[in-house]
Amino acid sequence: MVTLVSLRAYRRFPLVVYRFLPLIVALLRDRRRFLLFGRSRDVTADQRRDRAEILLDTLLTLGPTFIKLGQILSTRPDVLPAEYIEALSELQDDVPPAPWAESEAVIEEELGPVEEVFEEFDREPISGASLGQVYVAEYDGQTVAVKVRRPGVQELVNADLRVIKWSLPLLVRFVGQGQAFSLENLAEEFDKTINQEMDYSRERRVLGQIKENFADNDRVVIPEPVHGASTGRVLTMEYLPGTKISDVQALEEAGIDRTVLATTLQRIYLQMIAEDGVFHADPHPGNLAVRDDGAVVFYDFGMSGRVDPFIQEKIIDFYVAVADQNIDGILDTLVEMGTLSPEADRDVMSDVMELAMADVRGEEIEQYRVQQVIEEVESTIYDFPLRLPQNMALVLRVATVVEGVCVTLDPEFDFIEVATGYLGEQGYLEETAQRYAADAAGQARDTAGSLFRVAPKLESVLDSVERESLTVNVNLEDDSDVLDRLAKRLSYSILTAVGLLSAAIVYSFRTARTATVDVYIAAGIVLLTLPMVFFLYRSFRGPSRDIPGEPKFTRQRMNEQEGGIAAAADFEDGFGDDEDGGGGAMLPSATGQAQADADDDRVVEREPSRADGGREPDGSDEVTPSDASDTSGSTDGTDDTDVIEIEVTGPGDETDD
Repeated sequence: MVTLVSLRAYRRFPLVVYRFLPLIVALLRDRRRFLLFGRSRDVTADQRRDRAEILLDTLLTLGPTFIKLGQILSTRPDVLPAEYIEALSELQDDVPPAPWAESEAVIEEELGPVEEVFEEFDREPISGASLGQVYVAEYDGQTVAVKVRRPGVQELVNADLRVIKWSLPLLVRFVGQGQAFSLENLAEEFDKTINQEMDYSRERRVLGQIKENFADNDRVVIPEPVHGASTGRVLTMEYLPGTKISDVQALEEAGIDRTVLATTLQRIYLQMIAEDGVFHADPHPGNLAVRDDGAVVFYDFGMSGRVDPFIQEKIIDFYVAVADQNIDGILDTLVEMGTLSPEADRDVMSDVMELAMADVRGEEIEQYRVQQVIEEVESTIYDFPLRLPQNMALVLRVATVVEGVCVTLDPEFDFIEVATGYLGEQGYLEETAQRYAADAAGQARDTAGSLFRVAPKLESVLDSVERESLTVNVNLEDDSDVLDRLAKRLSYSILTAVGLLSAAIVYSFRTARTATVDVYIAAGIVLLTLPMVFFLYRSFRGPSRDIPGEPKFTRQRMNEQEGGIAAAADFEDGFGDDEDGGGGAMLPSATGQAQADADDDRVVEREPSRADGGREPDGSDEVTPSDASDTSGSTDGTDDTDVIEIEVTGPGDETDD
């Protein structure tokens, strides 16, 4: 049955394809110069930046769903290269506000007449985003912020999600296994995330849960939801103004210790992820404010995440390994979480992690050392695909963005010191040490038992050798499909030879009476043979190379800028500009970190300017709940080595052929 959503999706699909077609053709020509054949093209960094700008314009043109998609892509270094991450980090969620009449209709459908529900209601929104907009009102004697979902946005998002779902099978055919894995997870994550953001009832529940988790912490301020004036499309909450957390000058004038503030913010997120299991997942500066007493105010819980107990345990292990500067422990944990392939080149990854640790500690990194590691990564990138499982994507996003905020507040901020102190206070270091000791004792017992069992088995094998009854099974694991490729080449060669020979015979033995027909037959045979020639040609080409990743170090990149207050000012204008990724304050990525989301107040010239965004008339950077708008912001290769597995069995053992 064809629904209205599917009809809208059918109309939307050609438009989306039309907008993306130039970029798709360019990317395909990078792999095959003439689309179906030809060698790959070398693409410069400037060309990638130009294409990234085209992608940015396309996403802005296509509207809310694709703006949100771009914001999520800006945090996925396993899907896009650095130039695209940098461009998409500027992507804004600021759009012109919807007419008051449309918002009023939504409020009346959900709550009733505005004049009866609210004592006062300012018709001018203080913030407008793609999914909703925020108003200030008076309710039951208190000032509240009222977040209203845009009319018709649900239907548009559903149609666009269907278009993305239709496009995914085609996209994964042109990328490697690692990127296909990431794209599929990205699509599922995006579908889930954007629907959660439009569900204000869920946001209200998460807001209440996190508020309860920090009920005894006076350094955390979370708006109180107004349940009597909230529904799935309208969220009313306490109005809490404050100073934007990235406004370093205003914080200095208010006498707030920025080092203490950065430490407080980091410890808050450590508790959310490692202890509580539910966290605010959109910590860009527009969603964080500071009160005069130094308490941190959180806005916009539309994007939030949950961490299951297994991942929590592994994240704690990761933190402990970071605190101990145990590189092997870090890599082991990343593999166990599914973030890093077990086939990763551990030597190269160790070099990456050493630089990441130095960057997190605030140590200066020599540029030649960074370039050396990048070259190592690029030369082996196809042997260890970076993968981001769904449950880790938001954690990575939070880790990267929080690191950028903390470094902006305090350029000397030491995450490892803060994490070590927190883990020690919570007893995680001691618990982990005890668990490691218990595991080591268990392994020692198993090893001792194995030693007693080895002697009889060894004697049995030697007896079999002596009796010449030893069977050796050799299993060839063709991980690189070498045999399959050889079989295809042989088949294509035979078919090509048969086709050309047949055409030659028909053409050579033509008669005057059937000359015309014979020529057409020969030409037809040649045409039918051409695809075999093409496939034969392709079979001799190596596997397509995916988009390589690079390690990115947040603090090192920020230090390359003008430094100090200038870097903080750049960060306030657009958080992603000074970070080309990062080690990730809480989760350094294997091959690079995601770019932080752009600040909501950054103006993108492609978009019309919005309302005052909650700023005071004097131009100060006071943050209001308006800034809690709806902003959200691996390659895989195969080794050509064939593995020979040798299984030794005795005369009485069964063997698998």
